[in-house]
Amino acid sequence: MSLSKQLLTKKNRPPLVTDLVDVVRQEVADKKGVSGATLKAGYATATKMMPDLVRKAVRKLLPDALSALEPFWEKFVADGGPDFGAYLAQHGEQVTAALLAITDARAEATSKEALKKVYRALRAKADAHVQAALPRLGATVQKHATRTP
Repeated sequence: MSLSKQLLTKKNRPPLVTDLVDVVRQEVADKKGVSGATLKAGYATATKMMPDLVRKAVRKLLPDALSALEPFWEKFVADGGPDFGAYLAQHGEQVTAALLAITDARAEATSKEALKKVYRALRAKADAHVQAALPRLGATVQKHATRTP
C-alpha cells in the first residue's frame, strides 16, 4: 500500500502531521552558528506572528511530499532495510531534489511576489537543511507507515 494511502487517512494523518511539526522544531533547534541563529530568529518571528504556520505548511505539503518519497519507500521496503531515515540520508541528493521540487514549483506558481522573494533568498541553503533533516524525516514516516511489499 502506498505511503499516501496509508498515511493520509483521517486516523493516521493528524498524528503524522504533529510528529512532522516536531521534526521541523527539532531541526531548527539543532542549527548552530550565525546562520543557525538567523534561522532560529526567523522561525521564532514567523511562528509568533502565525503560531500554526508550520502545521498548515506540513498539512498542505504532505500529500506531495509522500508522493515524492514513495519510490524511496518502495525500494527501502523491497530491500528490507531497518532504518528509513538512514536510507533517505544515503540517497540524500536525490531525495532532497525530489522534495525541493515541490516547494520550488509552489513558489514559482504563487502570484505573491514577496513570498517568491523570500523563498529565493532561503532556497540557496535549503539543500543542506533538507539533507540534514532526512534521518528524522525518514524515522518519522517509518514510525507511522506499515511495511507492505
